[in-house]
Amino acid sequence: MAAIKTGIVIGIIGLAEGIAVGRTFAMFKNYHIDGNKEMIAFGMMNIAGSCTSCYLTAGTGQALFYLPFDPLRMLLVVQNTRHFMEIFQLLAVTAGPFSRTAVNFNAGSRSAVSNIVMATAVMFTLLFLTPLFHYTPLVVLSSIIIAAMLGLLDYEAAIHLWKIDKFDFFICLGAYLGVVLGSVEIGLIIAITVSLLRIILFVARPRTMVLGNIPNSGIYRSMDQYQIANSVPGILILQIDAPVFFANASYLRERISRWIYEEEDRLKSAGEASLHYVILDLSAVGSIDTSGISMLEELMKNVHRKGLQLVLANPQSEVMKKLDKSKLIDKIGQGWIFLTVGEAVSACNFMLHTCKSIHVAVDQNAEENKV
Repeated sequence: MAAIKTGIVIGIIGLAEGIAVGRTFAMFKNYHIDGNKEMIAFGMMNIAGSCTSCYLTAGTGQALFYLPFDPLRMLLVVQNTRHFMEIFQLLAVTAGPFSRTAVNFNAGSRSAVSNIVMATAVMFTLLFLTPLFHYTPLVVLSSIIIAAMLGLLDYEAAIHLWKIDKFDFFICLGAYLGVVLGSVEIGLIIAITVSLLRIILFVARPRTMVLGNIPNSGIYRSMDQYQIANSVPGILILQIDAPVFFANASYLRERISRWIYEEEDRLKSAGEASLHYVILDLSAVGSIDTSGISMLEELMKNVHRKGLQLVLANPQSEVMKKLDKSKLIDKIGQGWIFLTVGEAVSACNFMLHTCKSIHVAVDQNAEENKV
């Protein structure tokens, strides 16, 4: 069990680190990195390497096709050994850390042939020249790595992140400090953790916006983004900008209810026509679970208690299937589900004018009867 747990942790962190390193240099060299193939490559390297007791390919760099070997570690390890088989096992290492990638890149390597040349040179050095490097100061070897790494620091990219998205900048800063003060693994863990927290926050607090009509068109857009958009009298149009599931169902129910309360208060204070219809634009809702369906059902009941009608616009196929299986379509009414927001608004306006005409005719008949 200890080996399984350790293997899972090493596999996840190693794969993330390896892909991150690969994408960094793929950007420099303008080629594509396939995460699935990288994962298969790491697995095959470890399976093949285990046959010769080589070091574990823990994902601290890319595969043999991209990275050089680790001459520094090999020199330190084989100082006390002269057996060719043990040296061969060390040469079976098929990955290297980020620093060695930078050294190889700055040295001008262009293809996998550089690894073959390096393997040959390292083997010759380990077999015959090891005593010459026995007293080489580690600071000299470290300076090579530091010099190569300095060229990879992109300050302009960090400033660009600060200008566009400060949250991305802090993720970048956290990863940088984690690598500098700790290790590459710590930096990756910080970046991945903060990124996952951001995704969870975004999904748990999705955007809901009020839509308005662009003058002289049938287009409906956010009234916050387009100041010229006008609200439709008697109709509140809301758009949900994320899938609806258990993590955000309660938030969406409360947020939509708050929108309705605020719209009713605004209409009363302005002395305008009262609210009659609430249209939900579900075009951005790609999926929904049982909690989301329960939320829509509760929202429909709350809307009906206020004497309003809930209308759905442009639900996706997956959403429609689940609404149909849950019988919520029958509860809302098939006549209140439309393909576009424009069609939903036209139908609501038609019903408003029809009901108004009926009320006017009833009032006229009552007055004539009185006369």
